[in-house]
Amino acid sequence: MPTKHWRDVAAVAIALLAFGLGLLPLTFFHYEPGIHLGVDRAASRLEVIAVDPWGPAAQDGVEVGMIVLSMNGTALIDLPQPIFAPESSADPTGDPDIPEAKRLVGAQPAVPTPRLDADALDVLAASPIDSLELIRPADLVGGSASTGYSTFGVYYPGWYRLYDSGLAILPGLAILLIGSWWLVSGRAGPSLQDLGFPLAAATSTPLFVLTLFNSGSPGQMVLAGLLGVAAMVPLALGLAARVEVAVDRRFALVSIALFTIAAAVFAITYVTDPLRRGLIGDLRWVATAGITVLPGLIAAGPLNISATSGRRGPGGLMRSTELALAGATPAFALFSDRSPFVWPLIIWLAAIWVAGRFTVRPLARLATRATLQRDLVVAATEAERARLAADIHDDALQELTLLVHRLEASGDAEGAEIGRTVADRLRAICGDLRLPILDDLGVGPALDWLVLRIERLAGGEVRLERADDVRHTPDVELAIFRVAQEALANAVKHGRPPIVVRYRSTPAGISLAVDDAGPGIAENAPDVAEQSGRFGLLNMAQRAEQIGAILDVKRWPGGGTHVALEWRPH
Repeated sequence: MPTKHWRDVAAVAIALLAFGLGLLPLTFFHYEPGIHLGVDRAASRLEVIAVDPWGPAAQDGVEVGMIVLSMNGTALIDLPQPIFAPESSADPTGDPDIPEAKRLVGAQPAVPTPRLDADALDVLAASPIDSLELIRPADLVGGSASTGYSTFGVYYPGWYRLYDSGLAILPGLAILLIGSWWLVSGRAGPSLQDLGFPLAAATSTPLFVLTLFNSGSPGQMVLAGLLGVAAMVPLALGLAARVEVAVDRRFALVSIALFTIAAAVFAITYVTDPLRRGLIGDLRWVATAGITVLPGLIAAGPLNISATSGRRGPGGLMRSTELALAGATPAFALFSDRSPFVWPLIIWLAAIWVAGRFTVRPLARLATRATLQRDLVVAATEAERARLAADIHDDALQELTLLVHRLEASGDAEGAEIGRTVADRLRAICGDLRLPILDDLGVGPALDWLVLRIERLAGGEVRLERADDVRHTPDVELAIFRVAQEALANAVKHGRPPIVVRYRSTPAGISLAVDDAGPGIAENAPDVAEQSGRFGLLNMAQRAEQIGAILDVKRWPGGGTHVALEWRPH
């Protein structure tokens, strides 16, 4: 079964599992702050007898032994309140704004007094907790009406928070169903068509698991975090598969593994270390978002952008933009973890639409138009080359051959030899313009001919190492051959032997490398080729861009120029 199919199946399965589990806190489970209350019947008061170490109460600092002063708005203990009596004081200025002094005369009640009996407290102890006002036993004993009492209040929205987060499930379901259809159908761009299910699943899953995050249950919170991490992996792998350079692709896969491990660790630590959830939550968001963001950026363009400016051919700007945005979109769904939940994602999607409508797509149309014009120029050049080669071969070369025969017949051996030399030169020019062996047998045999011809001009060793298992389309083979032709001409002109040409053609693509032992090309030569008039480099770049190949021209540290071209079928 193809890898893409497995990615789609895994992505949809994770999203549907998250959807089903996200409904459970709204149906079968209830909100649990992690506080367990008990009744001290002798003192007629409600106390905290246990606190779940990873629950919301532990995060809020609730401690075992704390005494409940009020619960859900019902006062359980009346604390002594000071009673003041006014005491007149002489005011020589007679200023009416000076308040009368107050004197403490007593407290009401005199001591902390329970309001409810033990039976009523039993009922409260079994009730869901919305809010509590607590006090430590030492503070209750050490406080007074004059000094006051140090109380501690906590509020747990319970079902209200679950209800709010439950509102994110419907937008998540819409993203999964409508978003996947929109992407898979190609309406969002052809480059995202194969990523439709993973992208929709990675964006919708964080919305499905919000109820699990807000349930207060440590187990459900861990499960929500791990499901969010798992949903990112199929999309990240799909983006990594779009990376054309093998080194960059390996880097993307390593980054996916590292970010996935880090995100899973933070998802668990977020629950097990409740006192540092603010910091750990930020780290969890960064790690989980990084699973898709970094592969998306790598797939959008090479790490070394100066190596080639146009590796993608027509529509390359749109493809790069779409892949980068695909990797970033789930990060905004992860950011929608608090009320009003889906608004960050909605704002992000709206920004994408506006940018695409008024910025990216107009630029892409301009780039596509320029690319088409370049391709027309290249095609016209090749057509003119073919016409000239045919005219020389069918006209001038035939007449020259006939002239050589007449000179030989007349006994003019010297004139016949000159004619043969000119004929050989014309045949070489025909080969430069359009090589029939390239059309008939492919790049490998054409490179054999080219290397033999170049070796006579180089004055040293020119070696070809080739493995051409398959042939590709004529336009690709022609572009590859022209790049090799230009690279060898530059090696003879600016470098020195030995010159090594390596060519490999497989069903997965074509790789070409030309190395010489000369002083090496300047570091910035590819970047300033047009300004400096290095039309050979420009010609190679245009040929590579025409077929969507990656061209890299650089100087080896020890000297010598390295020209490498990688092409993969799209």
